[in-house]
Amino acid sequence: MPITKSAVEHVAHLAKIHLEPLYIDKYVHDLSEILDLVEQMDSIPTQGIEPLAHPQDIELRLRPDLVTEANTRERLQTVAPAAERGLYSVPKIIE
Repeated sequence: MPITKSAVEHVAHLAKIHLEPLYIDKYVHDLSEILDLVEQMDSIPTQGIEPLAHPQDIELRLRPDLVTEANTRERLQTVAPAAERGLYSVPKIIE
């Protein structure tokens, strides 16, 4: 899909990006190459191929979900300026 100089300038204007006029031709060339690559990839037959969740075939090492620390909430809240029903009370800052 060919990209024109005016298309690059138009998209840059919409995106509020300043492009140096000296480099616009390079952007046209580079964007055209990217779109050509996408077209090549689009032509690859992918019927019957399942999508991957991860590009590598790895298994995550999971640890058991066990409590390893004692509950010290009551002790920690005794030094708090204000706490109620297990929650810290803070001043309202947004009206």
